[in-house]
Amino acid sequence: MTKEDLLKKTTLINEAPVVLIQAWWRGTQVRRTLLHAALSAWIIQCWWRQTQARLFKKRRQTLLEYYARQEWAAVRVQAWFRMWRIRSRYCRLLNAVRIIQVYWRWRNCHTRGFIQGHYELKANLLNLQLEISLGSQAYRVTQRIPLPIKE
Repeated sequence: MTKEDLLKKTTLINEAPVVLIQAWWRGTQVRRTLLHAALSAWIIQCWWRQTQARLFKKRRQTLLEYYARQEWAAVRVQAWFRMWRIRSRYCRLLNAVRIIQVYWRWRNCHTRGFIQGHYELKANLLNLQLEISLGSQAYRVTQRIPLPIKE
């Protein structure tokens, strides 16, 4: 054996633990990199799920508001229609009452005196002004009558 062979053999023997340590270190680095990549992927997946959940919640809220708006509009139209029906019936009855009152007043008062007046009908209030003449006497009546209309 030559000196060179001996030197190579001792370097191989001396290098074996170094190679093992380097292999262990590289393996540790690879495992650490893979763990970091797996954790990063997991964090991204969690973020994406949260984003999807937020979008789903927002979409659901928008659909719920749209549904509520539609229902509110339907209820509103129904209420307007009912109000129109009741108001038209009320106006017909009020007109009939006026006709009956004119005939009744004429029948009761045409020999004794006369009644003059005017009225103003607002949403739920009747303003009434009457002047009653009986011979030489005249009476004035002014009255505000609230009308019982259901809301």
